[in-house]
Amino acid sequence: MGIFSKKELFPPIRLDGAVVVITGGGRGIGRATAEAFAALGAKVCIGDLSLELVTTTAAEVGDRVTPFQVDVTDKASFSNFLQTVERRVGPIDILVNNAGVMAVGPFLEESDAKSRAMIEVNLWGPLQGMRLALPAMLARGRGHIVNVTSMAGKFPIPGAAVYAASKFGAVGLSMVVREEVAHRGVSVSQVLPTAVRTELITGIPQGNGLPVVSPRTIARAIVASCASRKDIITVPDYLKWNDLAVALMPRSWMQALRKKIKADRMMTSLDSNARAAYEGRMLESSHSPAQSTQGETT
Repeated sequence: MGIFSKKELFPPIRLDGAVVVITGGGRGIGRATAEAFAALGAKVCIGDLSLELVTTTAAEVGDRVTPFQVDVTDKASFSNFLQTVERRVGPIDILVNNAGVMAVGPFLEESDAKSRAMIEVNLWGPLQGMRLALPAMLARGRGHIVNVTSMAGKFPIPGAAVYAASKFGAVGLSMVVREEVAHRGVSVSQVLPTAVRTELITGIPQGNGLPVVSPRTIARAIVASCASRKDIITVPDYLKWNDLAVALMPRSWMQALRKKIKADRMMTSLDSNARAAYEGRMLESSHSPAQSTQGETT
């Protein structure tokens, strides 16, 4: 595929008037992304578990944003969401699979319910989103999907084993699906943030080498991917050298670095009380659409 130009592979998408769908759109990265696309004239459709939350967000962002309720772990719900958008707003040009949840703590102490919620939202969600959105995009020969994955899908973090597994899976899924569909004019990009300043990182010690970015920074990267159509976009940008550094750095150096930045902080310094409300809401939302934890991806 290297013989083709970007233009030949990926027909350009004019953002003014484009139909953009964002999961986890009620807060955090999802909301910031909705604001960014709406400012450029896109028709933005935001989905979240809590219809009340997403309706409030849409009203605050502006009349270019339309709210929908969706459970990304349920195929029928996700399918209904996308079909309703196509029927009411128009063919989907861009899908942003942003919904995500995170529980942290020692692997052996994590409940099955928390583990299942992360796999279903963080991996099954984008998997279903792509399966449902791609056929229409491929039929039209144009379209763009952005999966918000995580640097946790590239770098092992003690205390976030299952979260990392879900993101490792999402990283691999995005890479392979991109290769399968790129020759048909549809692009799949993934944005890999470090820690993002949302409720998701509540109670997790910051500093010591862990960069923290804002939701708006991630939103800008998502919007920029619509022009660059790059496969992997790390935020901050310098993290793109992570794979090379890991491959070349002696293990003893890597261990010393991990010790210096306190890579095990989720195991040793976590404020469990501060996280209780978030993780409790995460579990409730996995059983009932009345609550929402989505939109807080890192």
